[in-house]
Amino acid sequence: MNRDLQQSGSEQGANRAAAYASADVALGGSNDEPALGAHLITQRRGYEHHGIYAGNGKVIHYAGFAKSAHRGPVEEVSLEQFADGHVVAVRPHPFPKFSGEQTVLRARTRLGENHYRLLTNNCEHFCAWCLLGESRSEQVHECLTHPRAGVHALLCLVSAFVGNRMKIGHAVVNAV
Repeated sequence: MNRDLQQSGSEQGANRAAAYASADVALGGSNDEPALGAHLITQRRGYEHHGIYAGNGKVIHYAGFAKSAHRGPVEEVSLEQFADGHVVAVRPHPFPKFSGEQTVLRARTRLGENHYRLLTNNCEHFCAWCLLGESRSEQVHECLTHPRAGVHALLCLVSAFVGNRMKIGHAVVNAV
């Protein structure tokens, strides 16, 4: 019976993740500004990167390993830097616990925090905490409940990590 409950929990998680992905709204042209406190996502190779729109073309996100071989802190960057050449979409939250302004204020309280942990404190956990008051990640849940998806995500992260290290090494060589 517990196995049936676990399966239905996994199915619920898969359904939640699919519902989120299908509800994401891609940002259009340069005049398409998200609402204050909007949950932004970009599809990266094998995973999604998450941030909170802070207004005036700025995004607060957990940098993690997005740009470096070393984990990065919660930081405020331009929308262009956050996108890093990828399409940006808004993930709707029909019933956020906090208003857009409160969400941004919560995000700002963590600026400079450098306690990134892939499984327990990543960019998606950060956004969920800012909007909903609870730290959670559908991506992590999916990877832990669907091993094939987890292995695929891990391989993509390793590939991105190696790619970032090569970019950094190439930039250092060119600078010298």
